[in-house]
Amino acid sequence: MMGPDVKLRDFSQDHRALALNTATLGHNLEGHGAGWSPEQVIDACAERGFGAIAWWRREIGERAIEIGERMRSTGLEVCGLCRSPFLVGPLAPVERQVIMDDFKASIDMAQALGSSCLTLVVGGVIENSHSQRESLNEVAQIVAEMAPYSYKAGVKLALEPLNPVYGGNRSCLVTVRDAVDLCDQIDHPAVAIAIDVYHVWWDLLLGESLLEAGADRIAGYHLCDWLADTTDVLLDRGMMGDGVADLKHLRAQVEAAGYDGYCEVEIFSANNWWKRDPAEVLDICVERFRSVC
Repeated sequence: MMGPDVKLRDFSQDHRALALNTATLGHNLEGHGAGWSPEQVIDACAERGFGAIAWWRREIGERAIEIGERMRSTGLEVCGLCRSPFLVGPLAPVERQVIMDDFKASIDMAQALGSSCLTLVVGGVIENSHSQRESLNEVAQIVAEMAPYSYKAGVKLALEPLNPVYGGNRSCLVTVRDAVDLCDQIDHPAVAIAIDVYHVWWDLLLGESLLEAGADRIAGYHLCDWLADTTDVLLDRGMMGDGVADLKHLRAQVEAAGYDGYCEVEIFSANNWWKRDPAEVLDICVERFRSVC
């Protein structure tokens, strides 16, 4: 359990640990958001004192090196890239080689950007298997096969457990406990986990699992909120402070495990935040990060 002497980092006057995941502006899905270019996003984040940006592959295209260099010229870091292909389940490609080729391409893009990690969303339960365990074992085999390549590229593979509501199609990996077990099973320094408030806010065993994981195996911490009356479990995330998650306690558990990296705002919000002026969204991210996170 988290000890009583854990001292949270103070973001009230210094928000350099704040990072933007560009999904917060709608850039992860075609047809959403205001359509800002990567250059506009970089300049706006730098102007507001963000420390880093995590990108989505669809907006990077063939410009990974160029965008990475532009970021570093403004003092920003690339803290992540979303994401790997689905590795198993109904949304994954049918052919194993197609999965592996796309997995490798995502690592190559992360390396070209200069990203510290690649987020893995592993996919749902294998069709007709009716077995979460079998699905997780297949995930372990695929990630173990790709881990040496990622290690050589200098990219951490961050297994992200998703909220159990996605277990059938998007992620058979639904708890941090299972993510730590996968790390143990794969046993490779390139493999870590990413912690997202949206997916773990309910988990009363989170602190224990994170302590077992240890700082070296926590590659990212993602911020948002869970709205009490959410209308869509995928595209109706809340801005920090608008929902029911105990944000400071969650961060205390992450930091008690030794994590001292970026806190990355990642909000999927098709009917609210994605419809707003991106400048307004970024300003509110800064204000909420300094006051409620």
